Amino acid sequence: MNWHYDAVSANETPGKQPPAARSSAAVELLEEVHRDLAATALPLALPGADAARLDIRNALAQLDDYILPRFRSLDAPLLAVVGGSTGAGKSTLVNALAGHAVTRAGAIRPTTRQPLLLHHPDDAGWFEDRRVLPGLSRIRGTAARDPLPANQAGPAPGTGAVSSLVLLADAAVPAGIAVLDAPDVDSVAEDNRRLAGQLLAAADLWIFVTTANRYADAVPWRLLLDAASRDITVAVVLDRVPPAAEEEVSADLQAMLGREGLGGARLFVVPEAALDAMGMLPPAAVEPLRSWLAELAADAAGRADIARRTLNGTVRALGSRVETVAQAARAQERAAGVLSQETRDAYQDAVARILEATRDGALLRGEVLARWQDFVGTGEFFRAMEQNIGRLRDRMGAFFRGEPTPAVRVETAIETGLQAVIIDEAANAAERTDQRWRSDPAVRQLLGGDDLSGTSAGFGDKVAEEIRAWQGSLMDLIRTEGQDRRTQARWLSFGINGLGAALMIVVFSMTAGLTGLEIGVAGGTAVVGQRLLEAVFGDDAVRRLARTARDDLHARCQGLLAAEQQRFLARLDLSGGVPPAVLAAHAAALRRLAASA
Repeated sequence: MNWHYDAVSANETPGKQPPAARSSAAVELLEEVHRDLAATALPLALPGADAARLDIRNALAQLDDYILPRFRSLDAPLLAVVGGSTGAGKSTLVNALAGHAVTRAGAIRPTTRQPLLLHHPDDAGWFEDRRVLPGLSRIRGTAARDPLPANQAGPAPGTGAVSSLVLLADAAVPAGIAVLDAPDVDSVAEDNRRLAGQLLAAADLWIFVTTANRYADAVPWRLLLDAASRDITVAVVLDRVPPAAEEEVSADLQAMLGREGLGGARLFVVPEAALDAMGMLPPAAVEPLRSWLAELAADAAGRADIARRTLNGTVRALGSRVETVAQAARAQERAAGVLSQETRDAYQDAVARILEATRDGALLRGEVLARWQDFVGTGEFFRAMEQNIGRLRDRMGAFFRGEPTPAVRVETAIETGLQAVIIDEAANAAERTDQRWRSDPAVRQLLGGDDLSGTSAGFGDKVAEEIRAWQGSLMDLIRTEGQDRRTQARWLSFGINGLGAALMIVVFSMTAGLTGLEIGVAGGTAVVGQRLLEAVFGDDAVRRLARTARDDLHARCQGLLAAEQQRFLARLDLSGGVPPAVLAAHAAALRRLAASA
């Protein structure tokens, strides 16, 4: 047989268009299930996650390859996939069914690499438009009846993953049924094994080929048990059976099928026979199987019954898969919630430590204290403040008008000190979170090779910018508070930076209850800021200003660290996925759909 191939365009109009979908509600549900499964994220390496991801891939493939196409075209020809173990004789069987060599058979393994779909010429339109197996491109095969050795028939094995399906129109195949020769289910090539599973999952009917000495092998039985779970129609071909052992072996295999829920499977025995010069079996060897397929093809109601039975079983199995995915998604959601909360707690603790450092007087030491003392003067100034508040106002006013620069130096020192505290606490939170994540095998892979144990690039600049913005907001508070105080207008005109510096000092020396000052801090220098502000605005106003300034600082610190924690939380983000409850509802709807038919 000579082979000529022409690519079939995906946009080509087939000779016969499939009918419109008969159950729009079912198709709509299945499309929703497909969309939501494709959007389901299982990022954590929890127990069972790998299996659930495989379930998702297999479910999506089966929806694409079989369930949706079949629901849309219930009266399309049946697809009978011929599968089995290495060397079981699948290709020889297909050749015998066609009555001439159409596919490669030989001793070199793997043999079947390019899947071949045989169909009646009148059924070409059902398969050319990728109704089933849409992920495989189509190649037309044109057969010529030239005598060729059987081991040269069919497409030559290629290399790499197979991405196409050979279509061969042959009048020897009865209209209403197509036969697909699949790769070995236990092939030495992983791509072949994967493709064999994909093709079997797209079948309405399985023709499973095994041999007298291998019918109990584990790999075929795993697939047969899957067929039983889907309630698929199965024909088992027991190949190369010695005449003396036919009764015993077929009885044993039939008993095994019954024990595994496949008692209804048809069993066909192909006796051991010599192949002719073309590598063909005697026609009589496969006549029972050929006749059975012809009867199915001629019985429209019988074909529809097989299609619906397989479809319902596949939908029921899909519902179980979706339920498994829903359970895995719930586990992911719970684990992600715990980890997210631990991450947020680490950064909230950092915010709390920053605020504690700003109210316990810690920032009123070192450079900030030195610049503040430069600004307000020496002990002689404190004595003058205690003796006469009026003299204090005059002296401070003159100080502000003459030397604004020291107040700015106080602001700069506060910015530097506060920046150091924020960066240090943010780095500590990042290090603790990074260590927590890396200690958990289920989470470690989310970090990959990235080092998140320190602050993000440019974080120091962001902190400095936020502190300056906070300081600017304090100046706005002071302007707003003093705008109606005409008697104190000169304080606002000449001492806005000084008043702002004083307010910062008050904020950094307040107790948690906002009830007073840490009088002992830095020798009482913070008292100067409070007394000065009280002289200008009054006691209640000072407390209100300090509380507002402190709340603003709290909010800005929270914002800075919330942005930092997103480096971790973004890797845990499941918001783009589908809620487990939606998946569980899909699983229930699929079970109802299968039961209703």
